[in-house]
Amino acid sequence: MSRTGTTPDRLTCAPSRAARELDLKRGEFDLAVNLGLIRTVPDEGGGGRRVARAEIDRLRSGDGSPDILRERVATVGTTEGARLMGVAPTRFTSLARYGLLVPVTFYLNRYRTVVWLYLAEELKQFAAERSNALLLTARRTPVEIQEGLKAGMDRRPRNWRGRHVGFLTRDAGDDPWARAAAVACLLDPADVADVVQDPRERARLTHCRPRLPAHGAPGSATAELVEKLRTASEPDEVSWFRADLAHTMEEARRRHPVAEGPPPASPAGPDPFAPAPAAVVKRPAPRDCTHHGLLSRLRRRGRRPVG
Repeated sequence: MSRTGTTPDRLTCAPSRAARELDLKRGEFDLAVNLGLIRTVPDEGGGGRRVARAEIDRLRSGDGSPDILRERVATVGTTEGARLMGVAPTRFTSLARYGLLVPVTFYLNRYRTVVWLYLAEELKQFAAERSNALLLTARRTPVEIQEGLKAGMDRRPRNWRGRHVGFLTRDAGDDPWARAAAVACLLDPADVADVVQDPRERARLTHCRPRLPAHGAPGSATAELVEKLRTASEPDEVSWFRADLAHTMEEARRRHPVAEGPPPASPAGPDPFAPAPAAVVKRPAPRDCTHHGLLSRLRRRGRRPVG
């Protein structure tokens, strides 16, 4: 039932309400927001993002909605993904570990094993591209992929982080502090403290830190595993994120410098970006990372405008 009126709470609704009105599961709704398929607006009361009634009406008026929207956010695991692409699950896993198939989300099963999920639409597109035919039909996996896998290569966590930071920075909009916080939350606190040495600025980053989905109780093995997946780990990846954080911080300082005085106390507790002094380690200066084409594409995809 549509509500009318002029007050903000009647012009917008909470994500849970929007998901019900669009006949989407909450996970489908959240993914649609991340992909830019559903536009959200800031909550004027500081309670997170909301969805305008006009946006819900727009989505419900489209031909085939919500079925078309549900198809665009459909995700599959390894077995179903391999079936969609017409390859064996082992070939699918090899392509994903090598970084050619990029996961969009993940969950931990009851054995705390990471289960990566992929957009079904993207897998179909990959399989339909003629340039990928040999990757799918050759009797043996290409030598370079075999050698990478023998060396323990697994780019799935890294590629997911690259995609996820695009989601977070797009959601941050034009706020440079929110964009900087989105990058910072995927770095180890020691790296953040090294790049952002002013505690007042780190307090501002903490205030703008995006809300990340919880996995397990704080301090549990599950939560620690998820935190590890979320944190950039490879040296060149860390350098890339550090350079991006430094660049975004320059813009934030220029546009909205922090006030003088001691940093405000965080209502959420200790600053997550302020590790113990012994943990702060000087990293090498960020290298030129212009060769990270895949990561750049994922971030641009996360920021693409809504049609």
